Amino acid sequence: MRFMPLLCVLSSVSAAAQGPSSLAAEIDHRALAINDSVIAWRRDVHEHPELSGQETRTAALVADHLRKLGIQVRTGVGGTGVVGVLKGGRPGPVVALRADMDALPVTEEVDLPFRSTVRTQFNGQEVGVMHACGHDTHVAMLLGAANVLAGMRERLAGTVVFLFQPAEESLGGAAGMIRDGALENPKPSAVFGLHVFPYTVGSVVYRPGALMAAGGTLRIVVHGRQTHGAMPWNGVDPIVVASQIVLGLQTIVSRQTDLTASPAIVTVATINGGVRNNIIPDSVVMTGTIRTFDETQRQQLPMLVRRTAESIAAAAGATATVEASVAGSITYNDPALVDRMRPTVERVVGAGIPGAKVLPGPQTTTSEDFSLYQQRVPGIFMFLGGTPEGTDPKLAAPNHSPKFFVDERALPIGVRLLSGLAVDFLQRATVTP
Repeated sequence: MRFMPLLCVLSSVSAAAQGPSSLAAEIDHRALAINDSVIAWRRDVHEHPELSGQETRTAALVADHLRKLGIQVRTGVGGTGVVGVLKGGRPGPVVALRADMDALPVTEEVDLPFRSTVRTQFNGQEVGVMHACGHDTHVAMLLGAANVLAGMRERLAGTVVFLFQPAEESLGGAAGMIRDGALENPKPSAVFGLHVFPYTVGSVVYRPGALMAAGGTLRIVVHGRQTHGAMPWNGVDPIVVASQIVLGLQTIVSRQTDLTASPAIVTVATINGGVRNNIIPDSVVMTGTIRTFDETQRQQLPMLVRRTAESIAAAAGATATVEASVAGSITYNDPALVDRMRPTVERVVGAGIPGAKVLPGPQTTTSEDFSLYQQRVPGIFMFLGGTPEGTDPKLAAPNHSPKFFVDERALPIGVRLLSGLAVDFLQRATVTP
């Protein structure tokens, strides 16, 4: 791919024009100047992770820094969310940039001087807490972009809204932010977000249309009849029934849905039941997730999960209580907006780390509640590579792994990308064709 030069025309001339851009140069200069602070913020947030809905320390750090930049701040949005509003010196449209703030119940296994040692209670268990999905880097990069753009406010043709969102991992944070008016007063015309991912460091991967799956949950309680483990015939063993249900659920995607229409996932991730080695318990609880890109499957899969679990349980003389739904939505990149902003992405990546590229991305069955913002305004969500040089991205620890690691050389790319998308969108929206 042939990348555009770093200094492209981004000012209030025709978007197709070529030539030096003082705005692009200023973004690059400011991003470089703030990079040490971005790294420090990332390490601070990484060392002090907070689970979904508990991001009080992170939110306070964000709000304090935004206020120091002279940005209007609202706190407590959608729980612990923070919204910052930066009004430019010139009239124009509104654009939003989003970062998620929550961590995961994962015990870190990466040997870092700023590794997390935080432990807490989650679902009745003591667990470690870790930014195993890179949200610490998202917070730091958006703070960096806020710093860059605040320093350029007199040259901004419009308004930038900074969305620091809680509870993405529970797929509920965006809904809370929207419910509390994060996309109102002012209402953005576009929204941009990014996520670190195990691609080559500095590369950006995205695609027009459906990018990430709609995500749902399942919870199945198998009710048997408790008895002595040495006399199973005197009861109904819910552990055996649960095992049969797990196997039965595997046939939903492989045998009961049309795989030529769209990929789908049904996963059981937890099984809990019993307290003693010689007591068959009264019940077993299973939880998991459902993912799909197809609206028909979104409606169909919960019904098939329910039918499969209830029928297998009944065949063994047990019962199953099933809660299953796919309430989430597909992360959908507006194709027209992708075309419009592609030159910005190519410029930033092309002037970044040698070997980094802009690549078309495959669909991924992971989910993002960024999709809820995209249901209300056109948006683009993209992946930023964070795999260190010399490591095969295919062999790198994936997101949600206790060994997940992000090369900090990706951070200035993210700062420049978020800043550039905001500035270029505002500039191009104010240009008269």
